[in-house]
Amino acid sequence: MGGWGSGRKYGSKTTTSNYRKLDVRVLQRQGWLDVRYSVTITWTRNKQPDGTISIRPESHLVTLSYRHQRAGEDWKSKEYTVDLDRTACHYGGVRVWFRCPARGCGRRVAVLYGGGIFACRQCHGLAYDSQNESRSDRSDARAWAIRELCGGWGCLLDPVLRPKGMHLRTFRRLESEYSRIAHVSLIDFAKKARISLPEAAKMLNGDLPLP
Repeated sequence: MGGWGSGRKYGSKTTTSNYRKLDVRVLQRQGWLDVRYSVTITWTRNKQPDGTISIRPESHLVTLSYRHQRAGEDWKSKEYTVDLDRTACHYGGVRVWFRCPARGCGRRVAVLYGGGIFACRQCHGLAYDSQNESRSDRSDARAWAIRELCGGWGCLLDPVLRPKGMHLRTFRRLESEYSRIAHVSLIDFAKKARISLPEAAKMLNGDLPLP
């Protein structure tokens, strides 16, 4: 892990919509984690360029390179590595995760948010901006929160497992909620992509590229 930061909040903004987002699921689906050269990603705001980052993948990590400017300070070049973790999906395929590079963290997450360092939502102290999220986005966020509570990662359509020490009644409640909201995410994704539910399931598990 790199020593960029100390696990505190890295900025005064409080919602995820205010931060640049780096999603490992997008990198995996685009095949960018399998190349051995740098890939440049550009963010936009109001259809205008609003920042770039260079990502150089290796087998178990990616190197991030970009420039960052704090208020009243000069631009500074940043370069550090972020570890990758892989978990097998219940229905086949492999899911890739970032390990948050903030000092003292190391959480396994799908999304990192930019600032002085790209770190997880908890390290930045961010809340989800629910008003700007679609039903599918809210369902995804809740589904992954339940998976984390149950100590499992895998893929969205994998069943959750009861962790040691969790009361059976609590687990059954979470399991039922998870099944319902995962189905909502699958249906919404299939509608947006205009594909069948089986095709959507394979894409969410990383077995097929996005259309």
